[in-house]
Amino acid sequence: MSWIPARLRPGRAVVPVVRLSGVIGAVTPLRPGMSLAGVARMLERAFAVKNAKAVALLINSPGGSPVQSRQIYLRIRQLAEEKKLPVLVFVEDVAASGGYMIACAGDEIFCDPSSILGSIGVVGGSFGFQELIKKLGVERRLYTAGTHKAMLDPFLPENPDDVARLKALQREIHTIFIALVKQSRGTRLKGGDDLLFTGEYWAGETSVSLGLADAIGDLRSTLRARYGDKVQTPLIAPASGMLSSLLGRRSPGVLAAWESASSLPEEAISAFETRAIWAKFGF
Repeated sequence: MSWIPARLRPGRAVVPVVRLSGVIGAVTPLRPGMSLAGVARMLERAFAVKNAKAVALLINSPGGSPVQSRQIYLRIRQLAEEKKLPVLVFVEDVAASGGYMIACAGDEIFCDPSSILGSIGVVGGSFGFQELIKKLGVERRLYTAGTHKAMLDPFLPENPDDVARLKALQREIHTIFIALVKQSRGTRLKGGDDLLFTGEYWAGETSVSLGLADAIGDLRSTLRARYGDKVQTPLIAPASGMLSSLLGRRSPGVLAAWESASSLPEEAISAFETRAIWAKFGF
C-alpha cells in the first residue's frame, strides 16, 4: 500500500482543490484574466479525481466580466451534477461581483471573518475628453454607419439618450445576476432586494447573517472536521508541459528586449486597472 499514492488508497477521503483567483475576463491582451477557457481543464480534472468526496474551490476575485463569470458558474454546476459531487467554496480575500457569482456555484460557501462578499450589481465607466482635445487643438473625425454606432464615445459630449440605453442594458444584466443568486442561495438569503442587490458588500460575519455565505471557516479545518484528519486535498494546478513551456519561452536577444520594452505602457495600464478593481474592496 505504501507504493500507492495516498489519494488512491481505498477508504481515504479525497477532496481536490481548485484555486480561482484574479480579475475575471480580459484585462488587456497582454494580461488575460480568469476565463472559462483558462479554468475549464482544471475543473474537469478536479471532478474526475478518484475517490473524491467533494470538490473544494478557493475563490479570491473582485469580479470582472459577467459573461465569463456566469460561464464558469455554469460549468461548475454541470460537472457537479454529472459527477454527483458537492461543491464547497472557500472565500479568501474577496468574492465580489463576478467573483461572488462564481462562489454561488458552491453548495456551501465558507469565508474568513475579514473576507469581503457581495457587490451584486453592474458597473461601467468611461472618461470625457471632448474639452481636452479642444484645448490641444485636435479635431475629432469619426465616420459611422448606424445611428448609435458611436454611442458613449469618450471624445464626444455625453448624450443622455446613450446613457439611458446603457443603464437599461445594465439593469438587464443585473436582473440575470439577481436571479442566479436567488436560485443558488434560495431561502438562505436574509433581507430584501433593496438590501442585498444594491451593489453593497460586507465582511464575513455579516455575509453569513445575510445568507450570502453559510459559515465562517477555512479549508483545512472544515474539511478535516467533515471528512477526518487524514483527508487528502490535492491542489489541481493549471496544465503545464514541455510544449506549453516552449511556447511560453522567449528567446533572448535584441528582438525580445524590444518586444518587452514596447509592451511596458500597456502592461502599466493593465496593472493600474487591476489595482483599481482590487482597491475598491480595500485590497
